[in-house]
Amino acid sequence: MATTSPQPAGVLDRRALNRAFLARQLLLERRTMTAHDALEHLVGLQAQAPFPPYYGLWSRLEDFRPAELAGLLTERRAVRIALMRGTVHLVTAEDCRRLRPCLQPFMERSLKTTFGKDLGGLDPAKVAAAGRELLEQSPLTVGDLTDSLRTTWPEHPALALSNVVRNLLPVVQIPPRGVWGQSGQTTYAHAEDWLGDQLHAEADLESLVLRGLAAFGPATVKDLQAWSGLTRLRAVIDRLRPRLVSFRGEDGSELWDLPDAPRPGAGTHAPVRYLAPYDNAILSHADRTRIISDEHRKAIATKNAVIPGTILVDGFVAGAWRVDRARTTTTVDVQLFHAVDKRRRAELEEEGERLLLFASDGEGERELRIADA
Repeated sequence: MATTSPQPAGVLDRRALNRAFLARQLLLERRTMTAHDALEHLVGLQAQAPFPPYYGLWSRLEDFRPAELAGLLTERRAVRIALMRGTVHLVTAEDCRRLRPCLQPFMERSLKTTFGKDLGGLDPAKVAAAGRELLEQSPLTVGDLTDSLRTTWPEHPALALSNVVRNLLPVVQIPPRGVWGQSGQTTYAHAEDWLGDQLHAEADLESLVLRGLAAFGPATVKDLQAWSGLTRLRAVIDRLRPRLVSFRGEDGSELWDLPDAPRPGAGTHAPVRYLAPYDNAILSHADRTRIISDEHRKAIATKNAVIPGTILVDGFVAGAWRVDRARTTTTVDVQLFHAVDKRRRAELEEEGERLLLFASDGEGERELRIADA
């Protein structure tokens, strides 16, 4: 029996869309949930670098302490693994098992797109099988793994071989990498070995889309595809239509959402927030103007794809920040993209001092430097 599309419930202008999104991202007010529950709600935190997830939770949770997230990693209740968009995310162990089967088609497609020329004459399945045998014996650094693989495939670049393993196998980056205050080389273990449990047998794309809307909605089909890296999600939305509501954006695009998800009004106060480097809040939509203008998106773009920490003022990106921690001094440098009023400047300074205290572990001298536009 055919189902009909729900009638648009109204129009969400840019500010209303912004406030709805900030509510999903726990950025309108800090929450008291655990780090584990926050990771589940947010469907993980992007983690190309080891420490951004700590800042991501600091900006969203009351009284967050790095030891809580570090403990999840060392206790194997959370892992760092390539997932959405093929980027490394820090997710709960349960989400690792749930999400990787959903994202596997993207990982395979991405391997062919990025390393196709380097894989000429190579059977990636055989490389992956060899990698699996090696990792069954023990976790391996990327260097040791590729050295072993190149004994069989010496004519192929090490980077291509390591990415065959990364994309075709569910490998996690194990501690001490990713543990606050520690360092370590990227070292792979197979997720099922590390967690002592198998990945889910089937991909549940409907649950993935529903969770994407809960954390990143309201969203268009293109937004959901940009967030995940997957294609053909229109068919999934079609199956979910009876469980969703729809809105229209200012540009006429159709936005899908969960009926009971928070959608505070456009006039809702949005506090100043210092977002983590690589924060999913500014990277997970086809149209990112709900939180960052095209002009400011270009301002933070770099040739090597390093995404700095950003600052939200009145809900939108208004600057960038970086932290430098020396032996006895921690400095946070802020570059504003436009002028802010006195009230928000005071809020920016207060929140910056909180960030300094967190980044320094409360030790040594601290300095906040704000450069105006």
